[in-house]
Amino acid sequence: MVSALDSSRPIGVFDSGIGGLTVVRALMERLPLERIVYFGDTARVPYGVKSVATIEHFTAQITEFLLQQDVKMLIVACNTMAAVAADVVRRLARDIPVLDVIEAGAHAAVAESKGRGIGVIGTPTTVNSNAYARRIHALDPGVRVYSQACPLFVPLVEEGWLDHPVTRLTAQEYLKPVLAEEVGCLVLGCTHYPLLKPLLRDVVGPGVRLVDSAITTAELAAAKLQELGIASTQAGPTAYRFVVTDVPLRFQTIGERFLGRSLGVVEKVEW
Repeated sequence: MVSALDSSRPIGVFDSGIGGLTVVRALMERLPLERIVYFGDTARVPYGVKSVATIEHFTAQITEFLLQQDVKMLIVACNTMAAVAADVVRRLARDIPVLDVIEAGAHAAVAESKGRGIGVIGTPTTVNSNAYARRIHALDPGVRVYSQACPLFVPLVEEGWLDHPVTRLTAQEYLKPVLAEEVGCLVLGCTHYPLLKPLLRDVVGPGVRLVDSAITTAELAAAKLQELGIASTQAGPTAYRFVVTDVPLRFQTIGERFLGRSLGVVEKVEW
């Protein structure tokens, strides 16, 4: 267990690219005293088309890098990594606590479902992994889970079409079969999707609660830090570092949309 003396150490958050910045944004809002190191593997994104062995290898590399930054907690902010390589992270992290977006989303979904079915939307890789359904059923074997892949949402979000008629029509088509099952909540199983929350809320209507895995991950992190006695109590300017493996032309623009503020300096790491 990490000692209370380590409370000033940063939280390490990582993703295959840029989507995990929604988790960082939620952490900044929920835990304003915490230092954060964000790692986005922008040179090798997307992970969804890669083999499990390759994803595990890349995930291990990133985990080792963040452990060298002396982090006190690791957060897997990528649904694809969480679905297929969370065990790799936990094995390498040893006594450092590890959280992931699927675990956080599953707990929140079971709490919100109120005995009704649970809808899950995500990328094809996340949906095909069945990771959300497995985690949800481990918590509540009796709950019904309806999953739907939404491959067009990521490019639409990165294009900035957050309330575009094309995005609205796409959402209506994707969600039709899930909503037909009269689910009680809908898990946003991709870190890009929180940016579509206002539009999705309109599409699903008031009877379905949205589970934002970025917010639920931040809540879980806050609880875990308190439980372990390693929550930061240091007031003053908080340090945020953003590390990537490549700096694409649009990274700054898209990243600031995800984060809701300026990224500042973005570091590029050479493997």
